[in-house]
Amino acid sequence: MTNAALERSSPFTGTIDPRLIVALDVPTVAAAEALVARIDNEAVFFKIGYQLAFAGGLSLARDLKASGRKVFLDMKLLDIDNTVARGVENVVRMGVDMLTIHAYPKAMGAAVEAARGSSLCLLGVTVLTSMDADDLVEAGYACSPEQLVLRRAAQARDAGMGGIVCAAAEARAVRAVIGPDMAIVTPGIRPAGSDHGDQKRVMTPALALAAGASHLVVGRPVSAAVDPAAAARAIRLEMAQF
Repeated sequence: MTNAALERSSPFTGTIDPRLIVALDVPTVAAAEALVARIDNEAVFFKIGYQLAFAGGLSLARDLKASGRKVFLDMKLLDIDNTVARGVENVVRMGVDMLTIHAYPKAMGAAVEAARGSSLCLLGVTVLTSMDADDLVEAGYACSPEQLVLRRAAQARDAGMGGIVCAAAEARAVRAVIGPDMAIVTPGIRPAGSDHGDQKRVMTPALALAAGASHLVVGRPVSAAVDPAAAARAIRLEMAQF
């Protein structure tokens, strides 16, 4: 899909709720373009993760931005300081809106310095929503998911990050740690009655916003729906209560 085609597929008016982020967790750029077109004017913000990035999704990210949409690159960067910084500098040049960094203090510090002066919102990933207490024990951690989330949230706040990624169930406690200004982006959002899939710490859209989330990432409940536009619209209507 060319830039012009993207523009034709959704004539944005500026009234679309940017708190809903639709995850383009599909295998090809063609599939992602088709999903964006099917959602049409029901979402303005899209997430691109590893699966799509490695299939040409970074070029799609530029096209989405050129068409007036917003882009969240979910890359979960973690490496030596110099490598993280150089990667963030290039992401800044892409002009996307959000980027994830694993919430380790040195990595976050390097990312913040590299993004300084830009509009890129850096998000610290605390504990993946596919992990529970048993998974952390197996990985060698001696604390609960909630304890680790709050520790990393405080470290992200102190590093100057723009926000946090955490399960919606932890949003209220995280908000108390980071204050009112940082973003809280919550994946694992599942409308009532939908399949949880491989997510273990989930919440409905309304409850997530009530708990303090600022943005909701929704994947399969939209992308796997018979009518993705209708699914996105239903979520937006639920979100409009907050």
